[in-house]
Amino acid sequence: MTKQEHIEYLGQLALALQKEKDFEWEQYVKNVSQSFIQERINSGITWYPLQVIEEGIGLGSYPFLIIKRHKGPARHKFKTGQPVSFFSESEGNRNETLIGRTAWVSENEMKVNFKTDDIPDWMSEGKIGVNAAFDEKAFMEMMKALNFVINDEKSNISFLRDAVCKPDFEFETFSEFENTTLNEFQNEAVKAMLSNSPWTIIHGPPGTGKTTTLVEGILELARTGQKILVCAPTNAAVDHLVECLSLKTNSIIRIGNPEKLNSKALSFSLDVKSTTHSQFPQVKEWKRKAIELRKLALKYKRSFGKEEAEQRKLILKEAKSMLMEAKNTEEYILGNLIDQASIVCTTLVGSSSEMLQNIQFNVCVVDEAGQALEPATWIPVSKSKRLILAGDPMQLPATVFSQEATRLGLNISLMERLIKMGKKTHLLNTQYRMNEAISAYSNSCFYEGKLLAHEKNAHWLIHSNIAPLQFIDTAGTGYNETSGDSGGSVKNEGEAMLILKLLEELQLSCEIQNLSISVISPYRGQVEKLSQVLSEWNVQVDTIDSFQGQESDVVFISLVRSNDNGEVGFLSDVRRLNVAMTRARKCLRVIGDSSTISNHNFYAQFVDYCEKNNAYQSAWSYLN
Repeated sequence: MTKQEHIEYLGQLALALQKEKDFEWEQYVKNVSQSFIQERINSGITWYPLQVIEEGIGLGSYPFLIIKRHKGPARHKFKTGQPVSFFSESEGNRNETLIGRTAWVSENEMKVNFKTDDIPDWMSEGKIGVNAAFDEKAFMEMMKALNFVINDEKSNISFLRDAVCKPDFEFETFSEFENTTLNEFQNEAVKAMLSNSPWTIIHGPPGTGKTTTLVEGILELARTGQKILVCAPTNAAVDHLVECLSLKTNSIIRIGNPEKLNSKALSFSLDVKSTTHSQFPQVKEWKRKAIELRKLALKYKRSFGKEEAEQRKLILKEAKSMLMEAKNTEEYILGNLIDQASIVCTTLVGSSSEMLQNIQFNVCVVDEAGQALEPATWIPVSKSKRLILAGDPMQLPATVFSQEATRLGLNISLMERLIKMGKKTHLLNTQYRMNEAISAYSNSCFYEGKLLAHEKNAHWLIHSNIAPLQFIDTAGTGYNETSGDSGGSVKNEGEAMLILKLLEELQLSCEIQNLSISVISPYRGQVEKLSQVLSEWNVQVDTIDSFQGQESDVVFISLVRSNDNGEVGFLSDVRRLNVAMTRARKCLRVIGDSSTISNHNFYAQFVDYCEKNNAYQSAWSYLN
C-alpha cells in the first residue's frame, strides 16, 4: 500500500464513520425527537417531572445537580456517563434546554455534571424534565482524529501514518531484555515494546498472558524514564490494566468518570488523588463559600427592586470569582498529578480529555485493540511517538450498527488491518488457562494450530470422571427458541432447564463449592431466563460479550437457536463463540440444537469434532 492509497483508505473510513453517526442519529430522532412526552416516559428515555434534591460544585469547579423522578416505569434507559438534555414544560421556557452528562444513575435518581459556569434560572422554576441525548462526543473525537491523520504532514501522527506503508526492517531494533518469569515469546514481545519501531503488534490469544506481558513492558518503559499513555476501548479493560500495574508501581493516574471505575482503579483516579494534594482544602473551601453565596443570591430572585437586583449581582460576582480561583488551582493540581505520573490510563475516547491536551507521551499502548474502531485508535496517536497494539482480532470485534458503514470497513480494527497487511506480529503462543481438549477446536479454527497448552493446565480436570469438553445436542427434544422478555432477543426455556439438570448432575459427581461456575449465552433474553431458573445457584450468569476477559473452572454455553428455518442469527459471527469457548479452564459444556446450528459450517465442524473425540451427547438422556 502506497502512502496515497493509505490516505484514501482513511478517507473511506471517515465516510464510514459519518454513515454510522447518521444511522445512530436517525434511530435517536425516531425514539426521542418524534415522540410525545408520555411515550418517552413510558419507554424509559425521559424522566418527568423532576425534583432537584442537591446542587453543588464538582471537579473542574463546574456545577452538578442530583435529581429525582417521582413516577415512571421501573426500568429506564439512562446510563452512567451518557449525555442528557434538560427541558422545561412551563410557559415561557419551552424552548430552553441544558446539556449535561450523567455521573451516576440509579433507579429513580441521577447525578448530572455540567460544563457551564452556572445553572440557568429556569431550572429552578419547576416543571422540568430530562431526555436521554444523542452522544456525539465519540463521533466528533474520532472524526477529528481521522482528519488530523489524513491531512497532517509535520507531526508524529504523519510519521506513524506513513510508517504503515514501509517495511518493518527499516525500524525494528530490539533492546536487551530478559525476564525469567516470562516465556520466550512473551520476552520477545516485551523487547519489541522497548524497540524503536513506530508500530508494535502483540497478538495475545485467550490465556496466553497478554496482560502479564503488557504490564512488564509498560513497567520497563517507565523504568527507562519514558512517559506512557495506556488506553483501551472500554473502562473495564483500562481498569484491569490499572489493577495489574498497581501491584508493582504507584506512578499511575487513571483519567475517567469515577462512577465507571472499579474500586482499585478509583484509588488512582484524578478525583481521589487530587484530595491528597496540599492545596485541595483551599479549593474545597472556595467551592463551599461559592455554593453558600449562590443560595443567598436566590433569595433576591423574585419580586426585588433595583437595590436587591444590584445586591444579587454583587453576590453572584463574588461567587463566580471564588469559583474561578478554585478552578485555576484545581487545574494546577490536576496538571501536577499528570506531570508526575509515568503511566496515564484512560479509554481511547478519554484520551481526548482537555487535561491531556498539551501532554506528549513517548509511547501509547492500546490494549484490546482488536475490539476498537480504527478511528478511535487514532485518537491517542497524536499524543505519542510510538504505538503498541495488543489484543486478539479473533475475539469480539467493535460494534457497528450501520450496514453501509460495515461495508466500508468500519468494523475492521486497525490491528486487524495491519495484520492482514503482513505487518510483523508477535504471537504469544502458550496458553495457561485451558485443558488442551477445550482449546483444541478454537486453536485449529482461529490460530492455525499454533497455540500450545502449558504442561500445568494441559490435562487438568475438575474430577477424574468428568470430561473436559462436551456438546449436548438438543435436536428433536422440542427445546425450541421463543421471543425473549426483552423484545427482539430470543430465549430457550428447554436449554435453561437442561442446564439446571446438568448443574445438579455436576453437584452429585464432585465437590462444586470450590469451583467457579459460569453460564453464558449470546442472547440477553436467554440470560434473563437463566437468571430466573438458576437464581438459587451460586453461579455467574451473563452474556458472552459481557464475559469477555473473564474465565471460570466450569462454563456452560447456551446457544439458544432452535428453529425450522436453520437460522443462527448473530451466532454467525463465530468470533463470539471463540470468546465463549475459551473462557473455561477445566470443564466446558456447550448446549445447542445440531439440526439448526449445523447450517453454519463452523458449528457443523464443531459437532463433528465432538463426535470424533467422544465429546458428544444427546439431550435425550436427560428427558424423563
